[in-house]
Amino acid sequence: MTDTTLPGADTKGRAKSPADPLPHYVNPAPFDPATKEAMTPEQERYFMAPQWRLVWWKFKRHRVALASAILILLLYASVLISEFLAPYNLHTRHTNFIYAPPQSVHLFHEGSFIGPFVYGYDYRLNMENLKREFIENPQKIHRLRFFCLGDNYKFWGLIEGSFHFVCPAEDGTLFLLGTDRLGRDVLSRIIYGARISLTIGLVGISLSFLLGIIIGGLAGYYGGWVDNITQRSIEIVRSFPEIPLWMSLSAILPVTWSPIGVYFGLTIILALLDWPGLARAVRSKLLSLREEDFCTAAQLMGASPARIIGRHLLPSFTSHLIASITLSIPAMILGETALSFLGLGLRPPVTSWGVLLSEAQNINVVVLYPWLMLPVIPVIVVVLAFNFIGDGLRDAADPYK
Repeated sequence: MTDTTLPGADTKGRAKSPADPLPHYVNPAPFDPATKEAMTPEQERYFMAPQWRLVWWKFKRHRVALASAILILLLYASVLISEFLAPYNLHTRHTNFIYAPPQSVHLFHEGSFIGPFVYGYDYRLNMENLKREFIENPQKIHRLRFFCLGDNYKFWGLIEGSFHFVCPAEDGTLFLLGTDRLGRDVLSRIIYGARISLTIGLVGISLSFLLGIIIGGLAGYYGGWVDNITQRSIEIVRSFPEIPLWMSLSAILPVTWSPIGVYFGLTIILALLDWPGLARAVRSKLLSLREEDFCTAAQLMGASPARIIGRHLLPSFTSHLIASITLSIPAMILGETALSFLGLGLRPPVTSWGVLLSEAQNINVVVLYPWLMLPVIPVIVVVLAFNFIGDGLRDAADPYK
């Protein structure tokens, strides 16, 4: 017989007194969060995941930041094989094609599919304005060659090679972004220039990161007179206008230095002027974290200051440091580009995006040959990508929000 007694009533249906305990249906067994029955597989996967994985899951939901990260990784991977990707050698000159405009890639000719190709140029000199004029000739079909042998080069200056991803047709040309005043392919020079412009940001931020961590960590952990000296030093450095200070320090680099010496000299200058921002961020975080219980426990157990800072304090806001770094790298790339554009940074034969843009300083050249401004596009793309990555990491820094 089924029991129809209502909760809160006795067997005769009469209400129980308030002193009588009400029936309940809670499982009296002790709760064990480690058991699989305590949570669903999705909950277990989330609560048992380390913080870096939580940050990655949240970062993946930021579509623009994820796409920017993939783009940056591809660009940095390309600098490893710049010689293979560039159609021409960095210093190859085409004296018959000075200031040649960009050639367009076609797939069809007169309705027939013949694969990727470009039309050759007919050249003539306009005697009225003394301007070189290049006219596409539909009868000159230059098929592109892929994974081919072309201009000789030294891979990273060490290994001789001539294997390229794409090459012009035999006795043909391939100027996808035009040529400069010496007849050099602009696309090839942009690909080679990425190696300098992208790596100078990484090398510079490594030095800046080291200085910021050490100086900011000491100021935040010890406080007192150490913090006062650090803060006053940061204020002095930040009081100088950034660009004039860059220009003055770059101008004192000896002109007799080798290109490698100028590269590292410029990197050190950019790093010395960028560390105050990171040092301040580290100092403010350590000032708050050093009062936490885990820091006090480490001190009572006899841990050294270096171990407390490196093992306990810095990992607590590593994600914030990574976000700060991604926002500092584009600033260094822009700094190098600006100095090289003004002729105070890297100089030929070193090739960077700033050096390439220095050839477009003359407004007349820009009006007549606008493709010389194309090296500014990768600068804009890289800076925007790093900023999007920084925004995504900043949102993912606290995965519990």
